[in-house]
Formats: sequence, structure tokens, C-alpha cells
Amino acid sequence: MTRVISCASVLLAVLTVLRPIPGHAAGVVPDYVASAIADPARPPAQVARDAQRQPAEVLAFAGVRPGDRVADFMSGGAYFTRLFSRIVGNAGHVYAFLPEEQLKNCAPEETAGTRAVEHDGGYANVSVMTGPVGRFRPPEPLDLIWTSLNFHDLYDPFMGPADVPQVTQALFDALKPGGELLVIDHVAQAGSEVRDTETLHRIDPEVIIRRAQAAGFRLEAHSDVLRNPHDTHQLRVFDAAVRGQTDQVILKFRKPLAPTPAPAPATPCDSSRDRHAGTRPAWL
Repeated sequence: MTRVISCASVLLAVLTVLRPIPGHAAGVVPDYVASAIADPARPPAQVARDAQRQPAEVLAFAGVRPGDRVADFMSGGAYFTRLFSRIVGNAGHVYAFLPEEQLKNCAPEETAGTRAVEHDGGYANVSVMTGPVGRFRPPEPLDLIWTSLNFHDLYDPFMGPADVPQVTQALFDALKPGGELLVIDHVAQAGSEVRDTETLHRIDPEVIIRRAQAAGFRLEAHSDVLRNPHDTHQLRVFDAAVRGQTDQVILKFRKPLAPTPAPAPATPCDSSRDRHAGTRPAWL
């Protein structure tokens, strides 16, 4: 009985936090974001992806500003790294992080974009960092950590798999109090947890939320800009029928300004094993 009550309490607490979180309505795109997107130095192949990735709306939602210190965690082709560089300007800085595990086990083409920026004098405010994925330690506290379509990879063999609690704790520690973590990823079927991370390259958003909150983050908002209700969540993200049009969740987490009090001891419980019909937040 104690275990059942504890699990129910955990689920109730999660739902209480999630219920007030609204979807993000399209707002005004700041001039500095629009200017970054219009930058003629952007590679044509990346510009061609703008219709799918909706950078104006997504970056406006993230709230990145001139002067910010930003990390593009698992920066890959540097699509967002380039945009961040122009937005934060000379007063800010961008850290493009390439995990050693990715560099060792993936084709060089996957990170060629970041390597190109590393050697391009036009991006002097960008520093490329490498190291074990769980030991991300930028040289200064950050305003924003961004990871796009990568969180699910942490659970896959080519990344170790990673010690995800260690990774999320490293992200938490790298931010200044009040700093934000923004996660974008392909949505998997409800309740699938991490079952499809390697086969379909998708993840259940509840896993992301649970991991981030365990590290100390507070879920602040979500955006529906990249949601696609016609995606069945059953196809591989590279399948021609859905590529570039997958249902994607955008979650914004914040590191509290003050340390979060430690929760009272409770009977260990994995709430994912005690999920009941109707407990999943409607916006997921």
C-alpha cells in the first residue's frame, strides 16, 4: 500500500506542474533573430531547411538575445550554431559541443558543419568543444543550453549509451541560476519511453521531462510550433513519408534562481511503471 500511495503522489505532483503549461502562440520575431536568419553567409543547404525547422518562431520562443552565452549541445551540422553566433553578437559567445562518442562512432559528415564553423574567421565568437558527453563543462556559466533532435541519441549504443542522469546534471551545472535548457526532439508513441530511440530515432517526451526535473530543472513552457498531428509516431524519422515533417516537441526548462529544497524521502518508485489511463498531459 505504501508503494501505491507513493507512486500516485509522484504522478499527481507531475500533473500539477504540467497542467498550467500553455502551448506557445506565435509571437513577434525580434529583429536580431530575423537578421540572423537572413544572413547571406548561411549555407544554401541550411537555408533550404528553414521551412521545416521554423527557426524564427523557435528562436523567438527560446528567448536567446544579444550578449548571451549559449551552448549548442551536440551541434552536428551547426545549423543553429551559425544562427546563435549572429544573434549573440560580439558581446556574447557560443559553445558548440561535439561529444567524443559521436566523433568516434559517427560519419564525419555528421559534424562537418561544426568543423567548418570552427575554421571560419567569420564566426570568431564560436568555440568548438569536445569531450565525453557526460562531462560537458564550458568555461563560464551559460544563459542557454540548446539541444535539437539529439536527446534521444543519449540512450543509443553509439553514445555509450550515455549516463543520462550524469549528462542532465552536467547541463544543469553549466547554466547560471535562471538559465534555460531548450530541448527539441522527435516524438515517440505515448508510453514507449526509450524503446524507439535507436530504431525510429524517437523518444517519449515524458522521459525528457522526468530526466530534466530529476536534475533540478523546472519545466517552464512548451511550444507547438513543430507539432504534427498527422505523424503516427510509427515511422523512422528518415522515412520519406515523414522526413522533415515529424511531430516534434519543444520543451523549455529553467534552472531555479535558488536551490530547490531536497524532496522528503519516499519509497522508491518508477512512475512510468504505474502509469494509468488519463494521466498523460493532453498537450503531449
